[in-house]
Amino acid sequence: MKILALDAALDGFSAALDLDGEMRSGGGGRADALERGLERIADLLGGASLALRDLDRIAVGIGPGSFTGVRIAVAYAKSLAYGSGVPLVGISSYDALEPAAAPLPSLTVVAGRPGVICARLRDDRGARTACGPTASVLDRLLAGTAGTLSVSGNTEDVLAQIAERGLTVRALLPRAQPPAVAIAELARTREPSPTPHALAPDYGERPAVSEPRAQRS
Repeated sequence: MKILALDAALDGFSAALDLDGEMRSGGGGRADALERGLERIADLLGGASLALRDLDRIAVGIGPGSFTGVRIAVAYAKSLAYGSGVPLVGISSYDALEPAAAPLPSLTVVAGRPGVICARLRDDRGARTACGPTASVLDRLLAGTAGTLSVSGNTEDVLAQIAERGLTVRALLPRAQPPAVAIAELARTREPSPTPHALAPDYGERPAVSEPRAQRS
């Protein structure tokens, strides 16, 4: 299966090309999706002597994560899928970050603006997500959790707060780097969206905005 994967929700913009198990990737670490995103995609396809129509799937990280990054990557992926007729697969940032077979309970964290996170907790009761101020999210998700907690993703600002709640932390490395590689791997077994238009991004905690001042009459 030949899969082109894109991500701009996590760690800048990255792209990956899965050629029947041989993985090629580029980017990551820089938020340059607008400046170099299409060029990077063209370089990957050209290096493999492939056209878009030769792909079996296009995959994209749908967030949560960078609000602007999600919008750009999803727009790229939808446009490429529409133009080529190739099926489109959306992959959650939580799935891209959490390593395979992470011991439960498992918390996956995506950093937002300072003091804000989105997180998913998976345990024997299922999966729950929350976005907002860090302390509030941890209170909501970790209530009733005890013992050892697996933690993956953007952990820098949460490990100490988790420990303060009496939990033992098992810090895990991400599934793969750059994130587009993890997205390509996961897309092998995921069902494509019915149509590119039907694929919905997950923006998580949206950026703070200022209310416009009322004009004096």
